[in-house]
Amino acid sequence: MKNTYLELPSHSPASRTIALTTVAMVAFAANSVLCRLAFTSASIDPATFTLVRLSSGTAMLWIIWLVIKRGGQVRGSWSAAMALFVYASAFSFAYISLPAGAGALLLFGAVQATMVMTGLVRGERQTLAQWFGFVLALVGLAALLAPGVSASPVMGAFLMLVAGVAWGAYSLLGRGIVDPLGATAGNFLRTLPMAVALCIVAVIFSAKLSVSGLICAALSGAVASGLGYTIWYAAIPGLTPTQGASVQLSVPVITALGGALVLGEGITVRLTASSLAILGGIGLVIASKRNA
Repeated sequence: MKNTYLELPSHSPASRTIALTTVAMVAFAANSVLCRLAFTSASIDPATFTLVRLSSGTAMLWIIWLVIKRGGQVRGSWSAAMALFVYASAFSFAYISLPAGAGALLLFGAVQATMVMTGLVRGERQTLAQWFGFVLALVGLAALLAPGVSASPVMGAFLMLVAGVAWGAYSLLGRGIVDPLGATAGNFLRTLPMAVALCIVAVIFSAKLSVSGLICAALSGAVASGLGYTIWYAAIPGLTPTQGASVQLSVPVITALGGALVLGEGITVRLTASSLAILGGIGLVIASKRNA
């Protein structure tokens, strides 16, 4: 079946999938780096960042939709849009204090924990290996949050966990959707009234704005989010579900490297150990699910 999302020349379907997947993972990691950069090197408040990110993401997704689809109906739902908005706003506020790498790791861990816990509530059976991987990931999260010199800021960590739960809910609401690009475009559009309301509150209390901050937010929305999701949807048909879940383990690692290179953030022993536990545990859950 021909992929209608994005066409790139390549020598083989496998090399095309690898290229698209790599670009998508870098784009997802760039969201964290750009958000953190906006609050450390630029000047913008998190509410305005959220509004600009969602607005530019909406514009990019609709442009791509019009070019590729040339008709049809853009769908989505208000429940998915609410989950998307909670994720985006909590994500922005969390990065006021969190380093990029730690934030991405908390986000990713919370997303996967939400999806696993939802499966358990729905009656899905877990193997012994899956339980071990899940507990290992939770231990990694606990280690990252535990008090200490290199501990993550409490409020920032809490907000990023909220963002992860919201993104997990958004992913669950999107299961089985035939046209993910159209649904994502519709969901982004529905978030705009919520983002405007949040921004109005920010203007009253503590609005900050700069050209560099706006650029970071626009790049996060249009490129890292809008274009990134489109590229990911183009890569998915070439991946098995297990491969699709597994490659996302690279996002926190890429984010930590990006934070070190772009933001000068250190990669601590705590972050490294927590990463090994969280990503290793999730990887074990994914691999065990495939073999179950």
